[in-house]
Amino acid sequence: MLDKRIIEEVATEQYQEMVAMSNARLCSRKEENLIDLESNMAQCVIGVRRSGKSTLCYNKLHSQKEKFAYVNFDDERLEQLESADLNVLLEVLYKIYGDFKYLFIDEIQNVKGWYLFVNRLLRTKMHIVITGSNANLLSGELATHLTGRHDEIELFPFSFRDFCIAKNVDVDTLTTKNEAFRREAFDQYLTQGGFPELLHKKHKTGYVNTLVENILKRDIEQRHKIKYSRAFEQLAQHLLNLAPATIVSKDLAKLLGIKSSHTVDNYINYLIEAYLLIELRRYSIKSKNRLYDKKVYPVDVALMDGREDAFVGENMGFRLESLVYIELLRRNRPLAQDIYYYKNSNGYEADFVVCRGNKVLEVYQVSYDISSEKTRKREIRGLLTTAKETKCENLFLITDFHRETIRQEGKTVQIVPAYEWMLAEP
Repeated sequence: MLDKRIIEEVATEQYQEMVAMSNARLCSRKEENLIDLESNMAQCVIGVRRSGKSTLCYNKLHSQKEKFAYVNFDDERLEQLESADLNVLLEVLYKIYGDFKYLFIDEIQNVKGWYLFVNRLLRTKMHIVITGSNANLLSGELATHLTGRHDEIELFPFSFRDFCIAKNVDVDTLTTKNEAFRREAFDQYLTQGGFPELLHKKHKTGYVNTLVENILKRDIEQRHKIKYSRAFEQLAQHLLNLAPATIVSKDLAKLLGIKSSHTVDNYINYLIEAYLLIELRRYSIKSKNRLYDKKVYPVDVALMDGREDAFVGENMGFRLESLVYIELLRRNRPLAQDIYYYKNSNGYEADFVVCRGNKVLEVYQVSYDISSEKTRKREIRGLLTTAKETKCENLFLITDFHRETIRQEGKTVQIVPAYEWMLAEP
């Protein structure tokens, strides 16, 4: 068992961190509204490392003036902590915080058998807020061991609205000056990405390298006991260089010298579970067809080039497409709406279709620059073809700066600048 004095030392230091946060200026985010502090179910905030999960939970608890205790298991001094130590930890927390009915637990997946502890506390009517960096861990084990007594809140790095608020950029006032400031902020967002801590970092590469390394080695390799770690890491770096890209497992296995395409599929699933990559499936009314031709996107555009040996260039089109996809996920997953890409047998395609059940609600194309007439016609043709075949009327072309409404073949297409679309309330 871990020495009680070490547990108390860590818990006391973390209490002081919480006190210090009360004086800090923290960005409030709309996902806070998804956390239900009155629920008798564990509130689980999941997402990639460093996306702001802890700050989100703190903001929610602090804004409600609720007395809560806090523990962060992502601390090397607690690395040897076992499930048998958790009751000692609870005793220490009562000593430090006094009586409390809300418990905030950071990076809970680091403790084996944590779900038994959480389950016991839920039976005592304790309100529990949890963060974790591994989707499969929380989704799978909480569903199994807590029999569904949990709500999941998915958090991505900063949206463009969050980014503007954090940088004190006015997102509402319609003046020429504020429009220019929003435009400038979006140019920064498009290249820098949305990891909150990058707003204050001078050296992006070092931060991103460390982040990716922690995800690969700590969240994936240790958990899944990956034997060929070098091949796995090469695959991860290669996909981040290519993304967004369609996955062809056999080709990837051959390229990286991995014997089985099944192993490649497993590795990619691990990267998705840890939120390093986000998958996108092809639209089809047939369930079996949606299992093939999967695409992957980076969870944030900072991962596309903010790494050593990443020779991907600016790739503004791919960056914009990735940002739009993540924004669509933010807006639609809480509504239980799905997102796919569309491609028909003649090669016409649309970047994203938003569905509720089997009904297509919206179709999106993303193109950084449509000044070329050939590009403009191709993007609009993809929208119109998809609209006809899916019977959808809500068509959008997201660009860097172009704004226009066109009517063609009985359909209306809204051409919208990305920064304006991202700030619009859905």
